[in-house]
Amino acid sequence: MDLRRRALLGVDGLRVLLMLFHTVTRIMAEQEVENLSGLSTNPEKDIFVVRENGTTCLMAEFAAKFIVPYDVWASNYVDESHNTSKGPEATWKLSKVQFVYDSSEKTHFKDAVSAGKHTANSHHLSALVTPAGKSYECQAQQTISLASSDPQKTVTMILSAVHIQPFDIISDFVFSEEHKCPVDEREQLEETLPLILGLILGLVIVVTLVIYHIHHKMTANQVQIPRDRSQYKHMG
Repeated sequence: MDLRRRALLGVDGLRVLLMLFHTVTRIMAEQEVENLSGLSTNPEKDIFVVRENGTTCLMAEFAAKFIVPYDVWASNYVDESHNTSKGPEATWKLSKVQFVYDSSEKTHFKDAVSAGKHTANSHHLSALVTPAGKSYECQAQQTISLASSDPQKTVTMILSAVHIQPFDIISDFVFSEEHKCPVDEREQLEETLPLILGLILGLVIVVTLVIYHIHHKMTANQVQIPRDRSQYKHMG
């Protein structure tokens, strides 16, 4: 009898291949991936860069985790969770994700049935679409489903706190103007809309008070014409 279990994995020690395609340019040459997390000014985030012939062509800052379902033999083991955060007109986008994992690795996969290396790939992916020359930023959580070579298994990739940019990178840790994801833009609008409405209401009140004050002052300065005719002076 076998049971189904899920492993929650960080990207540490796992090989994740992110392939980004520009509408015109593709990165074809051999590349080197470098972890710059130790140089980051923010200890809670990690940064990875991809260099080609000494030139930075991709910079990524992100947190990621993978939920991998697998079958196990019935046992008394208690599931463990492992979560390690790692970072990382024309447009660029994320068009393919390939995730390689080994279910025979006992740290994350206990008593796995048919243990071995598996590859999970995305299909027809079009994510992180961003105008050329800008970086993509999204604090909200995003989920991408990957079809695994392990039969009838779907790996879930969860991204958050993403800041990524290919091409046109001036220097390490320096991103171009941010292109925010729709979720972040909506949340920002929901936060600022009450403030904007409050400012407009306050402005309307101030304008009303000023108009009332001016009208009252002009009325007070007008000459009052007596209504009793006896108060008029006779001429002659």
